[in-house]
This record gives sequence, C-alpha cells and structure tokens, in this order.
Amino acid sequence: RLSNSLSNPDITVIEPNPISVSYQPGQTLVAAGIWEKEDIVYKTKDFLPDGVKLIEDKAVEFDPENNKVITKSGEIISYDYLIVAAGLVLNYAGIKGLDGIGYSASANLEVSSKIGKNGVHSIYYADGAVNTWKGMQELINEAKSGKKLKALFTHPSTAIKCGGAPKKIMYLTNARLNEAGVRNNVELSFYPNGGTMFGVPEYHDAIVKQFEARDMKWEYHNNLVEIDTDAKIATFKKSWEEKGEWDADLEEYEVITKSELIERDYDFIHITPPMKAPDEIGNSPIGSGKGWVPVNKETLQHVKYPNVFALGDIAAVPMGKTGGSVRKQYKVLVDNLIAAMEGKELTSKYAGYTVCPLITDIGKVMLAEFDWSKKPTPSFPLDPTQERYIWWLLKVYLLKPMTIYGMLPGKA
Repeated sequence: RLSNSLSNPDITVIEPNPISVSYQPGQTLVAAGIWEKEDIVYKTKDFLPDGVKLIEDKAVEFDPENNKVITKSGEIISYDYLIVAAGLVLNYAGIKGLDGIGYSASANLEVSSKIGKNGVHSIYYADGAVNTWKGMQELINEAKSGKKLKALFTHPSTAIKCGGAPKKIMYLTNARLNEAGVRNNVELSFYPNGGTMFGVPEYHDAIVKQFEARDMKWEYHNNLVEIDTDAKIATFKKSWEEKGEWDADLEEYEVITKSELIERDYDFIHITPPMKAPDEIGNSPIGSGKGWVPVNKETLQHVKYPNVFALGDIAAVPMGKTGGSVRKQYKVLVDNLIAAMEGKELTSKYAGYTVCPLITDIGKVMLAEFDWSKKPTPSFPLDPTQERYIWWLLKVYLLKPMTIYGMLPGKA
C-alpha cells in the first residue's frame, strides 16, 4: 500500500526469515487436522513489492535519536521513517520447567525439548500446531482403550496474540473426541488467568453457554507457572480476593489479593505461553516499561519519536493483537505516514476494530467483532453471538486468500 501510494518510494524491509508464516490463524486448523503446515507458509520474496529492498537480517539495536538501526550482522542502516512490525515472542521459558523463546515460524531446539511430545502441546508456532494434531490423535487412541483422561488448556497472565485461540483448540479437541465417540472418557478443563471468558460481555455470556452445553469445565484466575513434563503435573497459581480491614477514610473495606499453588495432573495439556515484545525492542529507546512500542492508539505514531510508527502485535494498543486488527491498522498507518512526510496533521484514526473468528466446532464459528467500546460491532446483519456454518466457510476458505491476496498487496 505504501509502495502504491508514493511516487518515488525508497523502502527497505529488514526480515530475517525467508519463509514467513503470514497466516497464523491457520495454525488452529493445522492442529485439528483440517489443514497441513504447507497451507500456512510462503516465501517472503514472493510477496515483496517491486522496487522494495529486502535485507535478510534482524534489527537488534535501535538509535532513534540518530535515525539508525543496527542489524545482527553489524550493518548500520539509516532511515527517515521507521515502521516497527516485529510481532512478539513466545516466552515458554516464563514457565518453570520449560525452556526457550519461540517464534511463530518454526520450532527451535530449546522449545522443542519439552513442547510437542509426552502430552505437552502448543499451537502458537507452526511445528507446534503439527505436533498438537499428533498429540490429539494420541489422546483419542488412549481414550478408546476406556481410560478416563484429563486434558487441560491454559491462558497466561500476559497479553497474547489472538485471545480466542486457547479456547479454539479446546473446542476443536472436543469436536474430534466427539467424532471418535470417546468424549465421555476425557475431561476437558480450561484454566485462564483472567476472570472472564471474553472481554466483551455479550461474547462472554455466549461462550459460557457453549461451555456448559459441551460439558467443558473452567476455573478463572489460574495462571500456569510450572510444569513437570516427566511426571505430567502442571502447577497453577490460583488467585482470589478477600475482604480486609475497614478503611475509615475511604469508607470501604481493604481488598486483599491472595494466592496459592495448585498441582493438577494431566494426560494432555495445551499451553498458551506468556508473550512479550522481543527484548532488543522492548529494552531499546523505542520500547517501553512493558516492552511494547508505545504509540498513539489512534494514529499509531510513536509517543516520543514522530518519525517512528508501529502496528500489529508489537504496538502498545488495547486489544489489538489479531490479524483483523492489522487489516485496519495498516491503512491508518500508511495514511498517517504520508501525512507526516508532507508535514500535515495525522487525521486517519484506528478505532480499535478487532475480530476473532472463534471456532466452536468443526463446521461452526462465532464471528466476534468489537472495538474499544467493548461492544459487538458486527459487519453483517446477523446475531454475532451465534455459531454459524457460514462463518466456518469464511474462516476456512475465504480469510486466507483475503489476507494473502488482499492485505499483502495493500488492497483489502
């Protein structure tokens, strides 16, 4: 879009991975045996606009005072304007008993030493999704023997990409178990750190009803903090609030937060890891105390450096870590970047649109659309809290080509 909008663009992309996972929403489908890994990967160069320079390296140092970045190989690159779209990292090492930092594209030796085997799985990287499907089939085969089994699903205390994904894989596991006729032999339990199923009340209520109808259990305020993959024991920090002493000045009771560690055994566990900004960005001058790149949530311009912009998972905006958010953000960013180049006011505004096609069954999706108002903002005149086959068709057959052939060329 930027290439098409400028008369004589000088654009450089710094990207270390020649094989990109652009369509990460497909990882849930891979994990349920609906898609193959090959369906979600592509070569970065195949989608690079004409005239854009590609540097196959990683930016590891940022000097916004002097408008420079330094790559891992030591190359110093100057810029007039910088767009940060680096995504986030999967902090598996934030859970005691696991190792490594992961990325969406592929596994690494540290992460793979514990994830993807022995009943421990995670769909958040492509190879992990492949292994999750293997693990799901192992669970089904074991359930066919008549054993009573436990499958746990977690949601951490940090911000994460696609907040619905931890539930999607649980719904899909439930569907595959029903398909195999062994659902009664497996107890499915969801342990989110938060206190609701969804930040939008209407979607929360709908999900609770779906969980109840499917006999899927849940318990709020549980954060996975440790796992013994050999013994198959997961340790959660369970938190709650109690009423303390009366405060005469505030005329209210003090609220005391308490917690305890609870060990739970499992046969299958899906781990949604804690997530954070890459350290080289979070700890740099363009980062923030929480790691994310601080930008004006509407204009996507850096709060300190006016020639720096950010979008996607790395940007510090509320509820914006989805592909649907980026589809709205990139148009706003391009408009505002050009306005900045021309010395004009930044008038394009991102309104916080987010969409989560929540897979609730094989053949059913609830299309949860919302913005910063935390109210449903449906694009179609249909009740957005209802599961529908038509949204399954959208999710499985239409959204990927819309992304690859619509968003990447700057059209959709």
